[in-house]
Amino acid sequence: MLQIIQKRIYAYWFSGIITLASIVLILLWGFNFGIDFKGGTLMEVQFSLDAVPTVSVIGESLAPIDLKSLTIQPTNERGVLLRYLASDETANERVLSALQALDPGLVQLRTDFIGASVSSQIKKNAILGIILSILGIALYIAWAFRRVSGVVTSWEYGLGAVIALAHDIIIVLGLFVILGRYYGVEIGVPFIAALLTILGYSVNDTIVVYDRVRENLMRSQRKEDFEIIVNRSLNETLGRSINTSMTVIITLVAIVIFGGESIRYFGVALLAGVAFGTYSSIYIASALLVTRYKMKTMNRG
Repeated sequence: MLQIIQKRIYAYWFSGIITLASIVLILLWGFNFGIDFKGGTLMEVQFSLDAVPTVSVIGESLAPIDLKSLTIQPTNERGVLLRYLASDETANERVLSALQALDPGLVQLRTDFIGASVSSQIKKNAILGIILSILGIALYIAWAFRRVSGVVTSWEYGLGAVIALAHDIIIVLGLFVILGRYYGVEIGVPFIAALLTILGYSVNDTIVVYDRVRENLMRSQRKEDFEIIVNRSLNETLGRSINTSMTVIITLVAIVIFGGESIRYFGVALLAGVAFGTYSSIYIASALLVTRYKMKTMNRG
């Protein structure tokens, strides 16, 4: 039997360092918000030329227009996505004219505009959605595990799950701060959808482990040491957690490699979230129960 819980101090150090580093990066660099959160224009065009102009060539052709926050993202099938803050029709027409100077056969696929007030509301709704999801998860776990209340109460099971979820989300946010800083990856509505998906997947693994802890507690009638019960529960569910996660990870790797630019970073967010969600369910959420148990028994002693 693997001694997982007994080595929880190493997991605490690893998670503490990487979580703290993520928080520092978020505070120092901030997020590279897309037009979903800043407002602006998204234009998608398709070149007819076999040799599509490079990003630098396109950027040079658009330089006289003086677009703010311009990002140029090549896509499959000779397509290019342009994002910029200018939102008036004159600027859009000038952008299209500049691109048609490079390729007269260029086709405009779409032009979407998001106003500042709309983007601000989207940002508020995204934050509120994440907070309510985490709160709902905590309340549900506290209710679901109400019959195992002992030294560690049911609401502390919910708190342990929430801490593990916050750990996963903060690390994914830190990763995207780095990607935004060095690779220009923007955060938009699809990223928020990825975070909510991560919450659901991560808590699923945690509940499986918690449920096995509950079963083993009831069988032992609390005669065994709590730490031993939790460690045995982890060993009994370890294979299931790893196998399930690996099947999801393999699929996400395929999405990241072959899915195209439009969903690539959605897949990257899920990939990081699933990996750290599996880790936190094993090494953080369950370890916190044992740590809390030790604290309470020491205080009673």
